[in-house]
Amino acid sequence: YFLIQALAAALILFASTLNAWQTGLWTITNPTMHTTAIITMAIILKLGAAPVHLWYPEVLQGTTLNTALLISTWQKIAPMALLYMMQPSLPTNLLLVIGTTSALLGGWAGLNQTQTRKIMAHSSIAHMGWILIALTTSPQLATLTLMAYIIMTTAMFTSLNTSTTKTIMDMGTAWSYSPTMMTLTLLTLTSLGGLPPLTGFMPKLLILNELTTKTLLPLATMLALTSLPSLFFYIRMAYTTTLTAPPNTTNTEH
Repeated sequence: YFLIQALAAALILFASTLNAWQTGLWTITNPTMHTTAIITMAIILKLGAAPVHLWYPEVLQGTTLNTALLISTWQKIAPMALLYMMQPSLPTNLLLVIGTTSALLGGWAGLNQTQTRKIMAHSSIAHMGWILIALTTSPQLATLTLMAYIIMTTAMFTSLNTSTTKTIMDMGTAWSYSPTMMTLTLLTLTSLGGLPPLTGFMPKLLILNELTTKTLLPLATMLALTSLPSLFFYIRMAYTTTLTAPPNTTNTEH
């Protein structure tokens, strides 16, 4: 994690110095084309979006749930703030490609996971894709999506931390621990998946609406389809948590 973040920070510093050398200004509000490309890729690396996302699930898997929560939420704010500041000069096509790739790979790679932290990591990658695409069309919408993502992810990690569930198998026995919390976990998972009428549906609907009004219908369709694999593994977690009975080991005669 340290190496990845250090590399990204070094790239940002290098790009800033290059920009100052070329323009004579230390501001990043109107950078040159090369500077923008370098900083954008450095921020994508920091955010853990595709195609430079491979470090992210491994880092989350190697930390505690509380640290994973911090990396998934708090650590996204500073890179996103940088992107907001550079929004007028960002390479739109690059962000759209990265966003779509992140949404696709986040859902696709998460299908095979059984560890809850890795599932949440792939969930984060997919959400970053949605946020980056929202940023190209409307920064306000990106803010809304980021806030919704942070709230839902915090709720999910809090639930996982309280019930100490590290794998999907653990979630099967968590129902008896606290049915109320597991019901809330079910709602959080379906919200992360973007099912109406829950909170997670709103940003996705608004993003798809924004893309459609800007005549980016193929992208909107593809983005909607990429949310299906993510939805599958959320529903699988929800199913294991609330709809399956834990094994009963008491010897009872019928």
